[in-house]
Amino acid sequence: MPKQKTHKGMAKRFKVTASGKAKHRKAFRGHKLSHKDGNRRRQLRQDGVVTGKSAETIREGLRPGA
Repeated sequence: MPKQKTHKGMAKRFKVTASGKAKHRKAFRGHKLSHKDGNRRRQLRQDGVVTGKSAETIREGLRPGA
């Protein structure tokens, strides 16, 4: 059986927390921030969390290198 490899695309975008949730950086934070409302910019600072079936898929993709 060949070795399982970490999915490098997922590794760059997600990090698995101790409780098994997947953290990710929120979208729309890259540029053009001056016209976005302050509340919106503040909410974009926190990492987003993926739960459920998507989190399972991400965990499996990150497992071998973790």
